Amino acid sequence: MAVHIYGIKNCSTVKKALDWFDKKNLDYVFHDYKKEPATLEKLEQWEKEVAWEQLLNKKGTTWRKLDPAEQAAVSDAATANSVLLQHNSMIKRPLIESPKGIILGFNETEYATKLS
Repeated sequence: MAVHIYGIKNCSTVKKALDWFDKKNLDYVFHDYKKEPATLEKLEQWEKEVAWEQLLNKKGTTWRKLDPAEQAAVSDAATANSVLLQHNSMIKRPLIESPKGIILGFNETEYATKLS
């Protein structure tokens, strides 16, 4: 299985991850949410490995721009997926699919363990 990295090209955390991969000369396929939005099937596949709460980035600008009522309505996987499909930028970035499982965010130690 090839490593797939999901994110937004101009995200600083995604840039760090891509730089890490490039410095280590590791192959990957990059999926830019702006060009290839995540699908419900993909979200559900990821949720078999990580909880929907982990996928939902509540620290980002997109979440903060949501109406408080919309934020409060996100209480289960179905409502979270609905919001994530409308706003792919709220998916924790980067999301890395690797043979050893999903990695969320940038963590050099975890990358070294699961990807090197």
